[in-house]
Amino acid sequence: MIKFPFPYLTTGTIVHGFGRGSKELNCPTANLDASSIENLPVEIDEGVYFGWAQFLTNNNNELYKLVASVGTNPFYKCKVKTLEAHLMHNFETDFYGEKLKIVLLGEIRKMTSFKDANELAMAIQNDIVKAHHELDSDQSREYLNHPYFKN
Repeated sequence: MIKFPFPYLTTGTIVHGFGRGSKELNCPTANLDASSIENLPVEIDEGVYFGWAQFLTNNNNELYKLVASVGTNPFYKCKVKTLEAHLMHNFETDFYGEKLKIVLLGEIRKMTSFKDANELAMAIQNDIVKAHHELDSDQSREYLNHPYFKN
């Protein structure tokens, strides 16, 4: 069941990240600009979340399942809080500069560090499995028709 304080809604522009998602972790991410974090409540925990995403600039109303990391990514010892979204879809091209609407529906786990990149990659694959399961629920699918995605 989706409970308070969810859903979290935000919009951001996809920017270049560190290049680790695709290359190191076999999990490409859409790194959103700082405004996407500023639009979230300050009390949001650093963690991994599941939800839906929609591109604003390509006139495509399709929504995509996502897993998103919100935080400082302690494994990489980052200092700045970021939002990195993995859209669970195989895209043919990059989409830097595109605007993305996101609704986060629930937390999968808290942000943590790992002993190595393999352990992190395995955790990410587990997060994706959990997100698929959660997003296939009737309650999560109700958000496919949320007014946030209609304008």
